[in-house]
This record gives sequence, structure tokens and C-alpha cells, in this order.
Amino acid sequence: MPFDGGSPVAVLAADRISKSFGSVPVLFSVGFDILPGEVHALIGENGAGKSTLMKILGGFHQPTSGRIFMDGKEVVLPPNGQAEDLGIVLLHQEFNLAEQMTVEENMFLGREKSSNGFLRRKEMREEVRGHLAEVGLNVSPTARVSDLSVAQKQMLEITRAVSRQARVLIMDEPTAVLTTAETELFFRQVRRLRDNGVAVVFVSHKLGEVKEIADRITVLRDGQWIATRPARDLTLDAMAQLMVGRELSDLYPPIAEADVDAPKILEVRNLTTPRVRDVSFDLRRGEVLGFSGLVGSGRTDVFEAICGLQQVEGGQIRFDGQPVNFRSVAKARDAGIAYLTKDRKGKGLLLEQGMLPNVTLLALPRFVRNFMLDRKAEEEALKRGIRRFDIRARDPNVRVGDMSGGNQQKLLLAKIMEINPKVVIVDEPTRGIDVGTKQQIYHFIAALAAEGMSVVVISSEMPEIIGICHRVFVMREGRIAGSLTGDDINENEIVRYAAGLKEAV
Repeated sequence: MPFDGGSPVAVLAADRISKSFGSVPVLFSVGFDILPGEVHALIGENGAGKSTLMKILGGFHQPTSGRIFMDGKEVVLPPNGQAEDLGIVLLHQEFNLAEQMTVEENMFLGREKSSNGFLRRKEMREEVRGHLAEVGLNVSPTARVSDLSVAQKQMLEITRAVSRQARVLIMDEPTAVLTTAETELFFRQVRRLRDNGVAVVFVSHKLGEVKEIADRITVLRDGQWIATRPARDLTLDAMAQLMVGRELSDLYPPIAEADVDAPKILEVRNLTTPRVRDVSFDLRRGEVLGFSGLVGSGRTDVFEAICGLQQVEGGQIRFDGQPVNFRSVAKARDAGIAYLTKDRKGKGLLLEQGMLPNVTLLALPRFVRNFMLDRKAEEEALKRGIRRFDIRARDPNVRVGDMSGGNQQKLLLAKIMEINPKVVIVDEPTRGIDVGTKQQIYHFIAALAAEGMSVVVISSEMPEIIGICHRVFVMREGRIAGSLTGDDINENEIVRYAAGLKEAV
């Protein structure tokens, strides 16, 4: 991006920033600036360098080359979050909250007010109440953070940043786990911050939200600056094309006609758990079956119960014609059911390990020869996964936690394929993933179904449910509210069932 030498108009600017980790370059002479009172969105595919650039601007990484300007003056940002003292606050994609502490304690963590060795709790509590009221967060200062909803935790992060008088607020995927209503409330607070002169950097893969909230948009691709444009000048298609460098008209693969006479691989009748009641459905061979509904409607609970992750209180499950009641994921795995969790970082991957142990972990017994791991067979499995799912890493020994979200998700797909499953259950398949990788994953899912596997897609994203599924079940309050096929699979019908405006006949 052309840079004007540190214009005093920009509260924070990067000039020709490059960054390498060891011998691996990830940013190449990138320019970026953020003005007071604007929302500047940063978009790009997974691995484009967005998070690295944001961590440099937040002081968590030092650039290999290039300069940082603040208010027109060149600066070296202090490390380890100390840039907050300059008014630069970075909200990470994962919450940075002490879960077992109270709202009040989190707000003042590391900067407590005290006199003569005693905390001035009353003063801090009143100050917290004022900040909470300011952003419209209706929780008690004494509430334990672990008891808050995801949306409340996100708003608490914002409140804490406001209380520290942030001049620049950098947010990495802040709406990834929020519902539509929660996102609207969140955007209301972002606009209020912008109107008060705060410079907001908004990193997101949700292009519709970017279009709605941003004043300017910068696109990165493969670690390089591609464009910076006013948001009003970019359509969603134009954003996507700048991100991936190609047309995305074929985002969803053609849906092959379902074989209504195909045998049923999974039959569920009146399944009841502590969180769902009387859930019944069938899954046919070669079918992509969607489960939609609001967050908390019970979609995930149904399949965690089927896979042995939750207690089954009643009902019957038949798999491949036989009655089953899996007591563990291992038992479900051995039968041929693979479950890809929505929490890829917390439950799906070993983030501190490399790709090889991750891709073979689920199918580990297959790689044991004479009580020893067959390293050559493991390496072949990794090569197979990389080739099949287009996993992109400059170094095969890369720490998985350092890989992009899209490549982590593709690694999870490679992992579950090693058990040669008959049924693949994918929970939130594209959460936090860029549009180009979404396209790949949709085509992977269609290919699995074409090979004769049965796929269940659990998703909060209605367009992907509509775009790739043969049939859709909509859940509400722990029960199936309705089922949809053909032209009835549309947003209007899904919303009506999910909101309780329509009931199954």
C-alpha cells in the first residue's frame, strides 16, 4: 500500500512491514494504517498474514523489517501486551479472561486500586458498574466469568478495553461465536466506540458483517498487501475475489440428486439425553444431512450422545442395521463413525505437536507394528492427508497451533479419514475460515458423499446448510422442530422453524 511517511492523521500505521519466523517468511512489505474514528476491516484467506500483522501492531511480535508509526512518530512498541499503556488493545480470537475470577476482578486485573495494602473494592465496583452500564452489559460486577454467556464474555472484553481508554482496538474474529442478535448488539457498541474517536481494526471472515460495519477494507493475500478500498466501493463478490485471486461463483458444488432408495446407515428413534428430547431421524448412505437451528438448540448434543460423549437416557440407535449404544468415541470410531468437533483447538487437535501425530492420533492402533509405531506408515498417512485435503504448510514439522484455522480444519478432516469411516459428522465445518477454504471444504464434503459416505453437517451458517445438504432438520429447544427437503430448504423456512413460528405437522 502506498505510504505517506507517517501521516499525523493516522493514529497507528505500518510501513513496509515484513515478518519471518525462522527461515519462513509470512509478511512481505505490508503497509496498513488506521485513522481515529474509523472501523478498518482486515480480510484475507487463512494464512494470509492477518493475525501476524495484528500481533505486530499490538506489540506481541516484532517485525523483521519495516517501521511502526503512532500519531506520525516512529515507535517501537513494547512487548507482551504492554502496548496497552499506549492505548493499543488487542482482543484475541480466544478470550483472554480469568474464568474463575469475577467480572470486577477481571476488569482490574494487574491494575488494582489499593491504599495501605488494602484493595479499594467499593471504588472499583462502582467504576465497573459505570463501565458496564456504558456498554449496555447487564451483569453483576461480582458475577463469576465462567457463568457468563459467550456473548457476555465478548462484551466484557470490549468493556475492559474501554476502561483502559483504548485509542486503537484490534479485534480478531470477534463475532465468530455470536448469534445474529448478539452480533447486532456488539456492532452497536463498535459504532459507539467509533463515534467517540476510537480507531477499530476488525478482522473477520464474515464478509457480510465486514460490509456492514467497516469504513475501509484492506485485503491481504499470501502475506502481501493487495488492496485498501472504501467499504462502499466493494461488493461481497469483489471482496472474495480480491482475497483468493479468482472467481468464486462455484462456492457450493452441485448437489447430486439423493438416492431415496439408498439403505439407512443410521436410524435414531426418540433419543433423549439431559439436553434433548425425543429426537428421531434417519441417515442414508451417500447423503449429506444438515442439522440447523439456533445456538443452544441441541444440535451438537444429539451427535455427542450418538458418539458416546453424552449420556443417553432413552431411545434407540441403530447403526448399519444393528442396535448400538456407544459408550465412548473409541467404540463409535471402531464401528465407523467419525466426529469432527466444532472446538478444533480445545478438543480436536494437539496444538503443541506437529502434523504427523495429529493426523494419526484417532486411528493410532492401525499404525502399531510389534508394539511399536510404524513411522513410515504415519508419514505416508500425512502425505495422503496433505494431498487429499490440500493442507498448506511451508514446513511439514510446523507446530499445529501456528497453522491457519483453515489448514487446521483440513488437518482434522485428514485425521478422521484415517479410520475409513462410514459416517462423518462435521460440527461447524467452516467456523473462522476464509471464503476460499470454505469452498474447498464444501467440495470435500460433496466428494465424500459421492464416494458413498454419509455426512452430517451441523451448522449455524444457513447458506452452507442450504448450499450442500440433501435434507435438513431444524432443532429448537432440544427437539426437532421440522424437516426440509428440495425447494423448502431455504432461509425463510429454516428461520420459521428455529424461531418457533412453524411446527412440524
